[in-house]
Amino acid sequence: MNASADNIPSPSAGPSLAGRLREYAALGRRFLSWWRDNLVAWLPRRWQALLGLAPDRLLLRVENGELSIRREQGDGTTDRIALPLPPEPQALRAVLDHPRLTGLPRWLVLPAADVLRRHLRLPQAAAERLRDVTGFEIDRQTPFAAADVCHDARVLQRRADRQLDAELVVALRATVKHAVDALGEAGASLAGIDVVEADGVLLGVNLLDPAARSHGVHRARRWNLALAAIAAIALIAAAWQMLDNRRAAAREYSARVEAYAERARQVAGQRQQLADLVEGTVFLDQARAGRPTTVEVLDELSRRLPDDTWLEKVSIEGDRLLLIGYSREASALVGKLDGSALWKSAALTGAVQPDPRSGRDRFSLTAQLVAPAAPATQDGGADGGR
Repeated sequence: MNASADNIPSPSAGPSLAGRLREYAALGRRFLSWWRDNLVAWLPRRWQALLGLAPDRLLLRVENGELSIRREQGDGTTDRIALPLPPEPQALRAVLDHPRLTGLPRWLVLPAADVLRRHLRLPQAAAERLRDVTGFEIDRQTPFAAADVCHDARVLQRRADRQLDAELVVALRATVKHAVDALGEAGASLAGIDVVEADGVLLGVNLLDPAARSHGVHRARRWNLALAAIAAIALIAAAWQMLDNRRAAAREYSARVEAYAERARQVAGQRQQLADLVEGTVFLDQARAGRPTTVEVLDELSRRLPDDTWLEKVSIEGDRLLLIGYSREASALVGKLDGSALWKSAALTGAVQPDPRSGRDRFSLTAQLVAPAAPATQDGGADGGR
């Protein structure tokens, strides 16, 4: 019943931006589907079945007066069970409730003689909604009304001119209803209706209306959901534990940094104290080097002052020397103190006042201390002698 249909011309104008985006989205979905299928293909067959990733399905077909039940596996192998028509409900349940078959999606298989097929050429953008697009061609490509048939379409070839060859497959609803009724209880929850060719190859279409399709749950899917939930919880717990470990490490690192910073502050404080001490010591050394010592001043005074002179007060404030005392020769003291290497500018301050009790004159004398001369070296002394 194959026939060729008139080609549907593509629009002359170039594809719009929205069309290109839809095309790129379709390419992305096809790539993800291809990537998933290849990842699943690497898994052992037993693992695929355990994880519910195996594309197994239950094929139901009425042929030679029998109900043929086949399990189609991903590798193409099938296990066939035949029941006489009409199938007894108890025997049918025993087969469908078998652990290896329960939960598998059930598909009705129609022979190719019960369907009508038409070849169409469409723009590649129609591939995303191929079933809806070809639904508008039923009245023009077939002698039936769209309401009287079940239909689907498949892509045959993608052409280089941005078009594709597609095939429209239609079957009368009356034919489909008769085949479904022949299945008995098994026809109450069909996931799809496919078509088998004379050589036993399935077309890969689904003539069943989307609203009537049953999405059976594989018996391992519940375990998969439970395992997925456990994995999600474990992942969240691991992430939380990792975050908590990071926080603990950050707190420990902050404490260590604070300890090092405290040590650094202590070292900096000690260094500043040492610098201040050294600076003070240098200042004192410089100040001490800039004037004679008290012992030297007292020794010089004891040698220059006459014996009848005694001092009431000796004060050294900075480079100023102050002498207050009593002497029989007060007016001559300035001359006796001049010429010293330890001070200069000796002078009496105020008037000399006679003291009737001691018979001496009370005086007040000041002088300016000077830095002692550096001792001459041996060589320098020899040169000076010459």
